[in-house]
Amino acid sequence: MSLDSDTLDALLDTVRRFVAERLRPLEAQVEADDAVPDAVVREMRDLGLFGLSIAPEYGGLGLTMLEEVRVAFEFGRTTPAFRSAFGTNVGIGSQGLVIAGSPEQRATWLPRIASGEIITSFALTEPDVGSDSGSVTTRAVREGEFYRLSGTKRYITNADRADLFTVMARTGDAPGGRGVSAFLVPRDLPGVTVGEPEKKMGQKGAKVADVRFDDVPVPVANRLGAEGEGFRIAMRVLDRGRLHIAAVCVGVAERLIADGVAYATERRQFGKPIAEHQLIQAMIADSKTEALAARALVLETAAAKDAGGDVVMESAAAKYFASEMVGRVADRVVQILGGAGYISDYGVERLYRDVRLFRIYEGTSQIQQLIIARETLKRGG
Repeated sequence: MSLDSDTLDALLDTVRRFVAERLRPLEAQVEADDAVPDAVVREMRDLGLFGLSIAPEYGGLGLTMLEEVRVAFEFGRTTPAFRSAFGTNVGIGSQGLVIAGSPEQRATWLPRIASGEIITSFALTEPDVGSDSGSVTTRAVREGEFYRLSGTKRYITNADRADLFTVMARTGDAPGGRGVSAFLVPRDLPGVTVGEPEKKMGQKGAKVADVRFDDVPVPVANRLGAEGEGFRIAMRVLDRGRLHIAAVCVGVAERLIADGVAYATERRQFGKPIAEHQLIQAMIADSKTEALAARALVLETAAAKDAGGDVVMESAAAKYFASEMVGRVADRVVQILGGAGYISDYGVERLYRDVRLFRIYEGTSQIQQLIIARETLKRGG
């Protein structure tokens, strides 16, 4: 159910002003403190951002994919850590519940996820399992009305703040993804330990950490779907997440281009603004063209997803193209700014580091290439 155009325009305008007036002035502080201020998180809750993708019956805004990516475009125009604060609730942390949760599970958790009272995390990656996500070694052994969950998950986004983890664990002897099941694991169950947040190259303020499960008693009622359905649920969750990330990449690219153009119009060399030099114009033209192409691909794929189409290939292509694109744009904009691009005061070097992660998480570029090729071959080209 899509919003009427006036309501959507009002939402986008609110988000645009919130990003420009409230978030962008805090970027340097978030970088220095490696934390998003609590007051900002409360404001995001009040704006309904934690429930963008959750149905109104559970207190969310119930945005379609097309509406969600348009919000993500706007949030791309500031430090990615701000979006990450609510991103897991909107995407990978909640969508397993939305896709496969029972009515009881949804009623128990979704209203509190949508309000931001509960922060969610998606626990798939392990120390030896990343791209080969069907090979999880975390195990869940059934004992009556409980499973005993044991294993370690790595690089889990928002683990430091999460109250609820969607955990992928092996429940059977079937090889690969067929033996994997999904579980809702509250942080306060005995045996759940969250490690210290990692020190990262970029995206300061968005934390990742190890999560250890030591013989955790997880009620059978907390399993998502049937045994062995976990990998399929995870892949469907990632489809949506990839499209969302692609949209964020477009927003960051648009921000970078605007910053590059503003600098090039002011900075003078050889007696005129550098924006009038053709080699600078070439970098601006390439960046703008690629950003427009990525935006069009994201919008078209989101519309196809809303229409019920199979967009596995297109979501992978959007994430692959947009994440690689924003890396190239960031590199060019550093070049346009020259020495200033390398100095932290101007903010471009920070975004240059921030965008590097987009080519890695929710499936590396190489995994996206494999998915695109597989689906293209399956469809006969």
